[in-house]
Amino acid sequence: MPRTKTTGAAKTSRKKPAAAPAPHYLLRLYVTGTTRRSARAIQNIKMICEEQLQGRYDLEVIDIYQQPSLAQGEQIVAVPTLIKKLPLPVRRLIGDLSDENHVLLGLDLRRADPGR
Repeated sequence: MPRTKTTGAAKTSRKKPAAAPAPHYLLRLYVTGTTRRSARAIQNIKMICEEQLQGRYDLEVIDIYQQPSLAQGEQIVAVPTLIKKLPLPVRRLIGDLSDENHVLLGLDLRRADPGR
């Protein structure tokens, strides 16, 4: 049986592990009809989703006047309310979603600034 001689150090693979695929977001926004506040919340969350989650989200807008049973099932007590169903953990954000930093924190897209 012939001997194989190697010289130098054994080569090790330095490949970076494959990055995990970015999570897909399932969001539900509960609103009350076509009020100014509801319209603002819809506009704000759509803008944030297109900037931060392009192609990685499903957004359901639910008018609790038209589908009150859905709001009751989710125990909605204030509107507009955004619920992040996926990825876990479930989060709830109340208001017109105009504070982009607060929304990004709530969606786990930005970490809290420890200096604040």
